[in-house]
Amino acid sequence: MALFTAPVLLGAVVVAALVWLVSRLRSADAAVPGPVLNLFSSLPLKYQEFCGNRTQYIHQLHRRYGSVVRLAPGEVAFASLPALKEIYLSHGSGYDKTSFYHLFKQYSTPTMFSTLDKQTHSKRRRLLADRYANSNVLKADAVAGIRERAQNFATAAAQAPNQTHDTYISLHSFAFDGVTHHLFHPFGSNALRNAEDENVMREVSFDNTLPRRLLEYYCPSGLPTKFLDLFGLLPSPRSVPRAKQIVLDAVDATLDGVAREEKGEKSDAPGPADFTLLARLRDPALGLSRMQIAAECMDHMAAGIETTGDVLCWLMWQLSQPACRGIQDRLYAELRENDDPAKYDSLPYLNAVLKEGLRLYASIPMSLPRHVPAGGRFIDGTWLPEGTIVSCQPYTMHRFDEDVFPNPDEFNPDRWLGTDPELDAEMNRRFFAFSSGGRGCLGKHLAMAEMKMLLQEVYQRFETVMGDTDGKPADMSFSDQIISSRPKDQRCMLKFVPRVSDEGVQT
Repeated sequence: MALFTAPVLLGAVVVAALVWLVSRLRSADAAVPGPVLNLFSSLPLKYQEFCGNRTQYIHQLHRRYGSVVRLAPGEVAFASLPALKEIYLSHGSGYDKTSFYHLFKQYSTPTMFSTLDKQTHSKRRRLLADRYANSNVLKADAVAGIRERAQNFATAAAQAPNQTHDTYISLHSFAFDGVTHHLFHPFGSNALRNAEDENVMREVSFDNTLPRRLLEYYCPSGLPTKFLDLFGLLPSPRSVPRAKQIVLDAVDATLDGVAREEKGEKSDAPGPADFTLLARLRDPALGLSRMQIAAECMDHMAAGIETTGDVLCWLMWQLSQPACRGIQDRLYAELRENDDPAKYDSLPYLNAVLKEGLRLYASIPMSLPRHVPAGGRFIDGTWLPEGTIVSCQPYTMHRFDEDVFPNPDEFNPDRWLGTDPELDAEMNRRFFAFSSGGRGCLGKHLAMAEMKMLLQEVYQRFETVMGDTDGKPADMSFSDQIISSRPKDQRCMLKFVPRVSDEGVQT
């Protein structure tokens, strides 16, 4: 019986393999260009993800195969404007997110960003949207807080030994202070002046648990993780206790104030400022629990540190290259001619410099995955069945079409100065640094305000040049994380040289 069973089992395996092989060869994504191995296995893509190289890998596939490319069985990437519109803009909010976004739960609680379906997301977004509207971001108290933190950064640069310091650290501290000011002032951080708060920033920004988090996502049973842990082959689980506590402390202080108000009691403790997110979320009429409020604030805080800090770091590093001396001089001239701090949002060259920085160095350059809806869809002429994972990535959208972005790897702010209205429109349609549609970045107005004020404060006073690195220049290439990317070495030594005005006065 055993002799008969073995051949039968072997035959069954062969038949099953042939059926699977035929099914893959006849699948919709079999007609999509891409490496042959990627038709049968997701391992090549997963390997690149674990190495922190997903963005560059997909970009090279697009360069080789074109605007549509197969990444893995049931996963396709696009790099065209029609695809971007279909995936992210159709019906207002585009296609639903994939389970990948469950990685962004906070305190094990879903947030607006980690919500998958459009309807639930839309309800939560409506609760938060007014806090990030430009009209709220530009309120006097909100702007004053950001300006103060930009001045703190400039002061730290001027006081650094030999006016040289690690701007990766200080820019992420600035981003931390800026976002917590907007989330729950006066309970925000002061990382540029307080070592304890800087340590909270480091806890978030220097997280190195990418392999573990990806393995836990792809293998939820936990067995591979436990096996690798036996040999010490994985980093420790992600732990940000101080960051979580600073959020919970602000939430608890606020909810305590609400409880006292409901009892008719007075409290000497300050509540959150009117412009803050926490002032909105504390409203009992919204029906949000303590952990739902904390989860939203934690999600926004972590995102605000990583995105703003990374973009500014890459951009200031780029501006500090010898080839960009002329760009700095033009920026300085505009800032000196318009030295009113309130004009930060109406300076054409400052805006062009920042937008070019976001084009080349979007802090989320990676794929933004979505599911094809029920019934399947044609995406830029390619038919894909429902459930297929589809995406565009900002890194490639900002580089792929060289008719729209000539010399795409060149840092050239002039391309955004509007000399060709038709080309300008095409560039803006493809500008994807903050995603697009109803699920685009809610905090883009806050991020732009923070970055413009910081650049204004620095470049009207200083010229930045590469600082002494002891013969070990930092690797500023992209290091992909779960969805964002950061400079690989997380270190950027720049020197801040004071400018001298035409009258011979140090500015």
